[in-house]
Amino acid sequence: MALIFLLGRIIFGGFFLSRGIDHFKNIEALTAYAMSKGVPRPRLSVQAGGVLLLVGGLSFVTGHWPGIGVIALVMFLVPVTFKIHAYWKESDPTARSLEQVSFGKNLALLGAVP
Repeated sequence: MALIFLLGRIIFGGFFLSRGIDHFKNIEALTAYAMSKGVPRPRLSVQAGGVLLLVGGLSFVTGHWPGIGVIALVMFLVPVTFKIHAYWKESDPTARSLEQVSFGKNLALLGAVP
């Protein structure tokens, strides 16, 4: 059972690590997207989000400082879920559907973090 728990922790943390790396690799595109959603200081927000994802992901993968990892991921997921993926604000059906999927995914991830 310990091996399964370890594997799950690595997969879960690895997801957030990859998203954190993505924030820095695709900073221009993510900054433009954040700007389109009305995020204040979008570039800095994307960078801060990347750091939170890296800290949270690394915490889960290594099993070190789990409290800090949980806080980092909650600090990322709550504002992103409700500000960026506010599907109820979308008038285009395709955009609305895509944001609704991301909103639901983030809620599920948020529920799995603690």
